[in-house]
Formats: sequence, structure tokens, C-alpha cells
Amino acid sequence: MFFVIFQASTMETTITISTIYHCSLERAFKTPILCDVSKVHTGFGLMPRVTHCTDDEMWGKPGASKKVFVAPSPTFKGGESSTDMVLERVENQYWKFQVTDFKSWLLGFSKFVAIWKTTELEPNSILIEYTYTLHSDNLLLYPLNWLFTKTFWRMYMKRALENVRGMAYANEPYQYE
Repeated sequence: MFFVIFQASTMETTITISTIYHCSLERAFKTPILCDVSKVHTGFGLMPRVTHCTDDEMWGKPGASKKVFVAPSPTFKGGESSTDMVLERVENQYWKFQVTDFKSWLLGFSKFVAIWKTTELEPNSILIEYTYTLHSDNLLLYPLNWLFTKTFWRMYMKRALENVRGMAYANEPYQYE
């Protein structure tokens, strides 16, 4: 009898979407991370909407984390869903953050790493480049992970991008500083 032991390293699928925001560089930079995340992640399809966060006193600073809670959905009973952490913050240039510690099975994904990059093209014309890298440790699920990222997650990111745009244009108050 012959056994093969296979340990796959993390497989990644990356997607980037971009758009132009017509607001100040500060609004384009700060709004997605420092405003109320429940207004960014409003749910879509099987993805539940975010309801609130806890343990977020230092949120917005590199190394800070928060626990994210979501509403019930067909795929999750609701409650605590994940942990977000700010990895890097370069003022008015980019945020790098990750989502980990998933409380429900999410197609074998182990973490999501995102970058929100802002580039001022001219005053009140800001290029937004929104990139997500979804990590999986399961080689067998990788084709499904790739398909999920390139189809559903792309649509989800576009919705979040538009929600942030509306908040930036409306000068939504920052929840964190």
C-alpha cells in the first residue's frame, strides 16, 4: 500500500477593482476604514450584512484589531463572524488590512488581505485601487475559491466601493480616528 502525504502551501487569488472618487483625498482615504463598517458591508446574496464591531477601541492604527458581527443569513446563524486587523497605514496613500478567524466555514478560505490605495490625480479626483487577496489552505477547493473570487467577490467589492463612495460624498462622520 502506498500513501502520499501532501501539504499544500497557501493558495492565493487576487482581484483589483478601481474607480475615481470626486472628493478630497482625506475623505477617499479615511472613509472605508474609519466610518461605520455596517454601512460599507450591507450584505449581498449569501453574504450577511455587518451589524456592529466590538473590541475596536484602537481601530485605525497599525496592529489594531476588531471583532466583526453579522446578521443571520442562509449560510451563517449570525453573531461574531471574523476579526479584522490593520496591518499598515500610510496616511493618504493606502491601508493594508486582513480578515481572519472566520467563525463559519467559508469555502476553505483562511484569511483575506486587502489594500485600499488612494492616489490624488488632481484636487477632488482620487484614483481608488481596491485589492483583495483571498488565501486558501485547501488545494481541492482552490478552483472553487478562484471562481468565487473572480465572480461573486468582484461583485461584492464593487458594492462596497459604491457604498464607500456614497459615504465619502456625504461626509459621513468618522467612527474612529
